[in-house]
Formats: sequence, C-alpha cells, structure tokens
Amino acid sequence: MTLPNYITIARFLMVPLIVLVMIDGHMLAAFLLFVLAGVSDGIDGFIARRFDQKSEFGAWLDPIADKFLLVSVFVVLGWLEALPAWLVLLAVSRDGLIIGAVVLSSLMNNPVQMRPLMVSKANTVFQIILLILVLADLAGLARLDPVIGWMIYAVAGLTIASATAYLVSWLRHMAGKTKTD
Repeated sequence: MTLPNYITIARFLMVPLIVLVMIDGHMLAAFLLFVLAGVSDGIDGFIARRFDQKSEFGAWLDPIADKFLLVSVFVVLGWLEALPAWLVLLAVSRDGLIIGAVVLSSLMNNPVQMRPLMVSKANTVFQIILLILVLADLAGLARLDPVIGWMIYAVAGLTIASATAYLVSWLRHMAGKTKTD
C-alpha cells in the first residue's frame, strides 16, 4: 500500500468522528475536522501524482471516501435542520443515481466508466464550500446566512445539472451511442 492510500483510509475513518462531534454539537471541532479531511484529500492526491504513487486501490478508495464524507455531513446537517431537507435529498439522490447506473450497467453486462464531468467537479467544489460555510456558521466563526442562502441554490442547480449530464451520458452508453453518434 502507498502513503496516499493510508491518508485516504485515515480520511475515511475520520467521517464517523466528524458525524459524532456534529451530533454532540461540537461544531468548531466538526469544522476543523472537515477542513482537515479536505486538506488530507489534497495531500494524498498531490503525493500520488508527484511521487508516482497512484494505485488502482487508491483510484477506487479516494472517491468513496470523498462521497462518504460529503453525504454523511449533508445528512447530519439536514437532520440538524442546518440545511433544507430537499437539498439533502437532492444531493444524496444524485449520488444514488450515479451508483445505481454503474451497478445496473454492470449487471446488464454493459459496464460504464463514469468519469467526472466538469459540471460534476464544479458541483463537488460548491458542495464543499457550502458545507464549510454552514459548519463555520454553526461554529460561530462568522455569520454567513446570506452567502449560505445563495450557495444552497447554486448547489441545487449544479446538482441537478450534474445528475442530468450523468443520466444523459449513461443513457447514451446503454443505447450503444457515443459522443460522436
């Protein structure tokens, strides 16, 4: 195993701790741990690329750890009523749609490789920023209500756009069409 894989596993293991401190109302700790998880994601990616420590295991584990973190924090913030339930449902449903499409296409002997789309990358960046803002607000670091309100709708729009783009791509794949068709 490579160093980036160990860092990713550590990030994966941080998620239950982040959830626990959020549920217990320790929002400053949750904010700091969430930021640490984000920094560790950047570090493991840098090490993997810079020192040629990429691995197939890491290529699978890293996005799973990222989704585990984001979905868990979204769900807890929804449960705490710090994010609207409809946004949590939208974000979680998008990820479920993608996972379901990959599983279904594999079961149908027509596996698809879901590569990150630009709209998906933008969606992830906006989701992370929103979660940082909400956690910072809940921790009392700054009053960010106006920005959070705007970000909620930006994340919703990007989540819908990303889900739609993946769905269209998957449907084309399942129909046997490519981008050049």
